[in-house]
Amino acid sequence: MAVSPRSLMWQRLDTSGMEHVLFEDRSGLYARGTMVAATPVPYTCTYELLADASWSCHRLTVSVEGAGWLRSVKLERPDGRWHVTSGEQGNLDAALVAAGHPRSGLPGTEDPDRLAGALDVDLAYCPLVNTLPIRRLGLLSAPPGTAHTITAAWVLVPELVVMPTRQTYTLVNPGTVRFASGDFTADLSVDANGYVTHYPGLASQLPA
Repeated sequence: MAVSPRSLMWQRLDTSGMEHVLFEDRSGLYARGTMVAATPVPYTCTYELLADASWSCHRLTVSVEGAGWLRSVKLERPDGRWHVTSGEQGNLDAALVAAGHPRSGLPGTEDPDRLAGALDVDLAYCPLVNTLPIRRLGLLSAPPGTAHTITAAWVLVPELVVMPTRQTYTLVNPGTVRFASGDFTADLSVDANGYVTHYPGLASQLPA
């Protein structure tokens, strides 16, 4: 395995937790990341992401583990159509219910065709994935006010249920991109390469 030359780290703001990612972005993006968080139940999430030179996602593999349970999901788009495989060991539902949360659906999706048209993935609580549409849509060099609405394959964490979601990215100014989905809106602070430095209410990048 090649050594990734760059890394970023974010501190969670909504719960106790962090994310650390190692990545290479000279021709698209290859990234390997680890997220840890205390809620809704304590878990460790590891992921591997591959995007091509146009910053469209081609593969995302995710594994989430907690006390007594392990879930995994893999999304691939080798032929322009998403293929989703998943696995489960142990009982996440029992852990969620014991912590006072609703039961989870099964990891993955029963109908990958629902993801048709999605070029991006949105791994919940992961600031890194916002960089894909920001770069793919050319927002870093667009005039303020430029907006694009996309469909993304949204991967819930820790459940790893996959579903389509409509999202809008709007360039507010060269250092701020507004993210909106449903009734949720957040102004993301980004650096010159489109990596999130501050996601209000979710995470803030730690200095290197």
